[in-house]
Amino acid sequence: MSAPAFLKILHIVKDFDGHRAVDDVSIDIAKGEVFALLGSSGCGKTTLLRMLAGFETPTSGSITLDGRDLAGLPPYERPMNMMFQSYALFPHLSATDNIAFGLKRDGLPRAEIAARVEAMLKLVQLSAYAKRKPHQLSGGQQQRVALARSLAKKPQLLLLDEPLGALDRKLREETQIELANIIHEVGVTCVMVTHDQEEAMTMASRIAVMSAGRFLQVGAPAEIYETPSSRFVADFIGNVNLIDGTVVENEADHVVVDCGDCQHWIGHGITGTLGMKVTVALRPEKIRLSREPPPHDKDAPEASFNRVHGRIKDLAYFGSFTVYHLQLDGGRILKVSQSNTERQTGGALTWDDKAWAGWAPLSPVVLTQ
Repeated sequence: MSAPAFLKILHIVKDFDGHRAVDDVSIDIAKGEVFALLGSSGCGKTTLLRMLAGFETPTSGSITLDGRDLAGLPPYERPMNMMFQSYALFPHLSATDNIAFGLKRDGLPRAEIAARVEAMLKLVQLSAYAKRKPHQLSGGQQQRVALARSLAKKPQLLLLDEPLGALDRKLREETQIELANIIHEVGVTCVMVTHDQEEAMTMASRIAVMSAGRFLQVGAPAEIYETPSSRFVADFIGNVNLIDGTVVENEADHVVVDCGDCQHWIGHGITGTLGMKVTVALRPEKIRLSREPPPHDKDAPEASFNRVHGRIKDLAYFGSFTVYHLQLDGGRILKVSQSNTERQTGGALTWDDKAWAGWAPLSPVVLTQ
């Protein structure tokens, strides 16, 4: 049985001068969940977040939080806090005073403010930096001060707008897990907006992939990645080979798709008909590359499928893995990602080498839209 909806968004629409920014979006979010709105610029994710915060008014639809309709409530009366990409810290105030600012505005007793600020500094591991001003802190430390300030008022809902967008790549990767752990430790319900798929996959318990104001797919990170519902979602999340083909066999336990120079035997059936046009999505890391043909059981019906031969046209070394572009005999390029598990690279495939690529029957996904 699923948890009851703590935040309920029902048929939300937002129009701007004839342009529909958010188009009939509905979602239930459970208490304590970290929910990510993921999409490219202009997809409607930030507009939806701003409607939750009260900075924008829906054209139609409703938003309820813990059973309370938020319609007509100004931002300062909503039991939530929003953390912006820029952090919006006061440059003349110390970390302590930045965190305490909202609590002082609410008129809390001095002793309670001090206790809560101390607890927040300890939570984000910045007690030693309490007296420093923002310019004396690193980007990651500023981000944690902003988070502490957002959590200090004990909001029912935390809204994060591109929370790590101002950090460089290495610091962003380090901070993702740290930030997720803090949010989970506090237990606050969180809705975050990001265009960074790694950020969403690392921090969120569920993700909604948005495009043109609509949710294309909602699910856990592994579900979105491994079983995308459409070509757009497959292409947006991670790297993927998208290969167009025709269904030539469709049984309860498998489907065969003819893609010309790639013949796919896939270990599950689909809802469809013979002859229908489909797209096979195959992740680069699901493919095995070798100089010799992939081993197979000669008696297995799929023995002649899921294997192609070509030439290494290009490659890129990323340290922990290498990406190969295998050009098939028919000219198609297949992207293959291989983990570099051995320190010595002698004998590794390189430019212009002939190679075989093979993959398991359950590795590809058949997309019908």
